[in-house]
Amino acid sequence: MHVFVTGSTGLIGSRLVADLKQHGHQVTRMVRSSPKEGEAIWNYVEKKIDLTQLEAADAVVHLAGENIAGRWTEAKKRRIRESRKAGTEFVAESLARLDRRPRVMVCSSAIGYYGDRGDEELTESSPPGEGFLPEVCVEWEAACGPAAEAGIRVVNLRTGLTLAAEGGPLATMLLPFKLGLGGRVSSGRQWWSWIAIDDLVAAIRFALENETLRGPVNGAAPHPVTNYEFTKTLGRVIRRPTIFPIPRFAAKLALGEMAEGLLLASARVLPNRLKEAGFPFRFPELQPALQHVLN
Repeated sequence: MHVFVTGSTGLIGSRLVADLKQHGHQVTRMVRSSPKEGEAIWNYVEKKIDLTQLEAADAVVHLAGENIAGRWTEAKKRRIRESRKAGTEFVAESLARLDRRPRVMVCSSAIGYYGDRGDEELTESSPPGEGFLPEVCVEWEAACGPAAEAGIRVVNLRTGLTLAAEGGPLATMLLPFKLGLGGRVSSGRQWWSWIAIDDLVAAIRFALENETLRGPVNGAAPHPVTNYEFTKTLGRVIRRPTIFPIPRFAAKLALGEMAEGLLLASARVLPNRLKEAGFPFRFPELQPALQHVLN
């Protein structure tokens, strides 16, 4: 299979490219630089995509988007929204116009779709939540519409907290935890839905190859944990105490709205469609997953 990958230099994209090649697939990478200050996302996406490359592809994996880490200023929120909505619209519309279209498009989405939902078990059929991230995710997934309407099988992979030592939220957490300064966030009762990066990459490849999958698919391990459980398990794996909780007000003071949307939000997400399709999770439980990625 010839796979065209956007966002191929990021944490997930770089791992995915290596995995696809290892499994015998041909890969074309879209390599781009960040937009200049004030430049619209669709301008630089359009400049960097060669449509002749798309015509040669059997499949497309669209991972490109503004990093959501950092304080959510109005400008940052605008870049997050535009990179997902306008960038995805451009890719989907480009695919729809091709004479020879790819068979499948796997587009990254996020469990931010569900918002803050307490202890509710969330599946792919659950409605979206309220707030900035759910709004972005709804627009992000809807932006794939032109590709789906053109007969391309579209999979919207709603990714959980991705565990990797070399980047992402786990890498950010490691330093304070290794210094013995880690602890739960607020009450610790909020659910964190996670996935080992090895399983996430395998799930993307599975979605490309498995023709029964389409629409929203939760890219999260089958056993989500509370923030308290996550904290204790990480401390146990790296052999450090976790006795310094982060109060809710401190998280909001440090990170603003991002703390509400990510650290403090509770999303107990279950990967029903992956399980029904027979996807074999290598790391369904948190402790073995952490031991693997931190080894």
